[in-house]
Amino acid sequence: MDGDTSLYSIGELARLTGLTVKTIRFWSDEGVVPPADRTPAGYRLYGQDALARLGLVRTLRDLGVGLATIRQVLEREVTVAEVAAVHAEALETQIRTLRLRQAVLRAVAGRGSTPEEMELMHTLAHLTDRERRRLIHDFIDNAFEGLDVDPGFLATLRDAMPVLPDDPAPEQVDAWVELAGLVQDEDFRAGMRRAAEDQIRARDEAGQPEPDEARRLADLIRERTAEARKTGLAPESEAARPLVDELARQCAGLAGREDGPEFRRWLLERLEIGNDSRYERYWRLLAVINGWPAPDMGPAVEWLIAGLRAA
Repeated sequence: MDGDTSLYSIGELARLTGLTVKTIRFWSDEGVVPPADRTPAGYRLYGQDALARLGLVRTLRDLGVGLATIRQVLEREVTVAEVAAVHAEALETQIRTLRLRQAVLRAVAGRGSTPEEMELMHTLAHLTDRERRRLIHDFIDNAFEGLDVDPGFLATLRDAMPVLPDDPAPEQVDAWVELAGLVQDEDFRAGMRRAAEDQIRARDEAGQPEPDEARRLADLIRERTAEARKTGLAPESEAARPLVDELARQCAGLAGREDGPEFRRWLLERLEIGNDSRYERYWRLLAVINGWPAPDMGPAVEWLIAGLRAA
């Protein structure tokens, strides 16, 4: 068996390559390592190229490439580089899936979930990015359908989509599961709709403020009440009255109304209707999932509500 004319039996190929006779026979039957000849008794014989083919087939199979694709490579219908690129992307998808499964298991272990909770977490965590976005869009459509809501507000909601990273931490998986449950809660959806309806009535009564002015007022309320909380200034105390009066006047100015008992009752009603702790929770969960700074408007509004009630 010297030179390029040497022919090998399946058994000889098996000894030379370390593959089993069964594997070589199967690959031969599939057409990826065809025999060059047969003995008078009908046994298959293979040429020198069979050694190179078997080496390539084994390498590609170890990488998860199917025999049909390997046949295309050997027949020069596609290149090894093209096959490698496709399978690298497929492996990346598998790796992301495995990382997500690992994160789910860690979250389950950390919270001592029941079998039912584990099944729910597994289902929700394995939704694709598109399915997660659709879940949030369905919530927005359901909660605000038919309402003359500020387009900027809706755009903000739609732009703030939960995006789980490829390797999420257990707390991010937990936050996504809680968020998915929240947006499917009918009571939460109804509460959001009531708050939106009230905001529309307030807008019709007082006019639509300029977005920049509204943001500046929100920042002022957040900053001043944060200072008050840091120093332990109770909103119900007499010492807090000047700050409550200042913030009420600023709110009246934004609404184009005169500050006074009637306006403050109106303002208090607006704040109470819109102050659903679950709405704040919605943004906090999004912040955990997406790695954003945690929102802090909720405590500010609660402080102002308490101050207005005591006034």
